[in-house]
Amino acid sequence: MKPTNIADPEYFHKVVDCQYACPAHTPVPEYIRLIAQKKYTEAYMINWESNVFPGILGRTCDRPCEPACRRGRVEEEPVAICRLKRVAADNKEEVKHLMPEIPLIKNGKRIALIGGGPASLTVARDLAPLGYEMDLYDEWHAGGGMMRTQIPAFRLPIEVLEEEVDYILDMGITTHFNHYVSSMKETLEKDYDAIFVGTGAPKGRNLNIPGREEGDANIHIGIEWLAGVAFEHITSIGKKVIVLGGGNTAMDCCRTSRRLGGTEVKVVVRSPFKTMKASPWEIEDAIEEDIPILNNMPPKEFVIEDGRLKGVIFTKVRAEYDENGRRSLIPTGEPDEFIEADDVIIAIGQDNAFPWIERDIGLEFGKWDLPVLDEVTFQSTLPHVFFGGDAAFGPENVITAVAHGHQAAISIDHFCQGKSVHERLDPMTNLVSQKMGIHEWMYDAPVVDDLRYKVPHEDKRITLADRHVEVELGFDQSLGFKEAQRCLNCDVQTVFNTSRCIECDACMDICPTSCITFTKNGDEDDLRTRLSAPAENKTQDLYVSDLLPTSRVMVKDEDVCLHCGLCAERCPTAAWDMQLFFYNVTKASSGCLTPVV
Repeated sequence: MKPTNIADPEYFHKVVDCQYACPAHTPVPEYIRLIAQKKYTEAYMINWESNVFPGILGRTCDRPCEPACRRGRVEEEPVAICRLKRVAADNKEEVKHLMPEIPLIKNGKRIALIGGGPASLTVARDLAPLGYEMDLYDEWHAGGGMMRTQIPAFRLPIEVLEEEVDYILDMGITTHFNHYVSSMKETLEKDYDAIFVGTGAPKGRNLNIPGREEGDANIHIGIEWLAGVAFEHITSIGKKVIVLGGGNTAMDCCRTSRRLGGTEVKVVVRSPFKTMKASPWEIEDAIEEDIPILNNMPPKEFVIEDGRLKGVIFTKVRAEYDENGRRSLIPTGEPDEFIEADDVIIAIGQDNAFPWIERDIGLEFGKWDLPVLDEVTFQSTLPHVFFGGDAAFGPENVITAVAHGHQAAISIDHFCQGKSVHERLDPMTNLVSQKMGIHEWMYDAPVVDDLRYKVPHEDKRITLADRHVEVELGFDQSLGFKEAQRCLNCDVQTVFNTSRCIECDACMDICPTSCITFTKNGDEDDLRTRLSAPAENKTQDLYVSDLLPTSRVMVKDEDVCLHCGLCAERCPTAAWDMQLFFYNVTKASSGCLTPVV
């Protein structure tokens, strides 16, 4: 293998697994260290630079970072990265003065933002400091998009939502609320220099089985029903409620139903429990609120008597998988089951809907009626129209919408300034040695057993009585510190200097995971089998040195390295050094935030 090019910023970025897994590439270990130092405001701003909504995401993020966390290689549970984000948000001081200044003299370019959700707000956040004038259109009376309409208040308090939405709207964004854009053609005629579409996936999937039309008064579409609750158009529901679906929307619907008068609320899913799409913590919270989840039961018929819904008939199935892992639901032959219901909520998925975009304006649509887009630039076939969030490639989550918004903002800026939209900005990175003395580091190096801390919850009797009462109380400062200490500082990299190595093998002897090997070179498949411990995870790289005097090379398996620093501690010649790697995806209007060790 060729020597590893550690000058490539993406190499060490990939080793910081949590940051690499985050769609917005938030510098996770950096802000966790700041929390441990009680620098909550600095931790908040590190988050705000990347993910824009730390307080919101600290409560609602889908947490793609946590399955990637290296703490999961030592213990069962990863660091509670999402909840630590909330610690920064809950304990920060005033931050408005730390946000970018907005120029009074604009740059002459006008942008339309259609939809007031996280993608559009991120575009606004990135372009406002560059002097763009922006008009934001949304059909609701306030900003936030699906964060406002689809995330219940007991998960996301309205004051947290409005605080972080207002940080952006206060940047001089001209808002047009209660304004449904009904025609893209009319919007194009307003001579905007660019248009960004962030309208989400606003169409809830229906279920066309017998009895659907006759029972319509008591059969609801999940996302529409949640919006009705959010705006207090809906204030009650029947005693017996069935929620159909196994995703996060279904969990929000069943838990909201419990708060609006549902005493017998059941979730019924057509697939096995283990394949439910809802986040594990959302399922746990629903079960904790005494909501049973029934699996392998597809709905067959809505039962209507005397013009009124009486319940649902379900068939029984089992899951079978072929050699390619494709699932089939096979009837078990058991009798159908009838479950009584006063109301049924259908939460089986969402689709994009663009009835307001005419099909004769040069904007092409492809599979699933999604716009044809460049996956890097988010530019449509109409050059000055860009998409992002769920409106781009289908339903995802808030943090993905934020990532889309950052990249679309770069494209819009380049387009308006006459540059190529394909020219992307290099990330800002640095490497700084963490050595203070022979046996001292500038960060907490030891790797110790430390089980994940449980987040406190409000009393169930209180939360079920009021849908505005937040269920999770979050970590206080003490628990936040303890949880932050579980972070393994994966951004402090093991950097090897070939010229200093005397091949004493001391680093091999002390490595607790046997991830370092000195051996003859070879191709990758061969090398992976000849290491101190076989490197079987090919999704993680091997760190390979230049040729050493004995014609061997140093090979380190990045998959199992815990960044404990023992190799650098033991090395008599300082061939190993622990260096803080800071990686920040450059935005349209920002430089790199300086890391604080």
